[in-house]
Amino acid sequence: MTHTTTLHNPQAAHETLQRLWGWLKPRLLAGHAYKLTLEEPKRSTSQNALLHAMLQDISQRREWAGRKWDVLTWKRLLTAAWLRAKGQQVLVVPALDGHGFDVVFEHTSRLSKAEMTDLIEFITAWEAQQ
Repeated sequence: MTHTTTLHNPQAAHETLQRLWGWLKPRLLAGHAYKLTLEEPKRSTSQNALLHAMLQDISQRREWAGRKWDVLTWKRLLTAAWLRAKGQQVLVVPALDGHGFDVVFEHTSRLSKAEMTDLIEFITAWEAQQ
């Protein structure tokens, strides 16, 4: 069985968890095992559209390291800077073919709505400082 529900407020969450417990308890007592996963909702399509509009604008107006970069490169540069600003490390590893280094970056498609909001605010602040 797979069931997905979005919890928006404490009352609805409480009711949902009570129903789940009523269903789950006898099954657990019967020896069945289940996996429970709670996660924040992923970024919205409007957040994604806003991010890409911002990146498109930056790619057309800004230069970095003496040249203009495409949207994907700006996305990687700004996401890496955002991660460092949050105190997270950006993973830089030797290239598999032995030629240089590669950056293993965070995919924005995996960000929660809250994380995407934070990234968009970071980019807005970065733009204001430029």
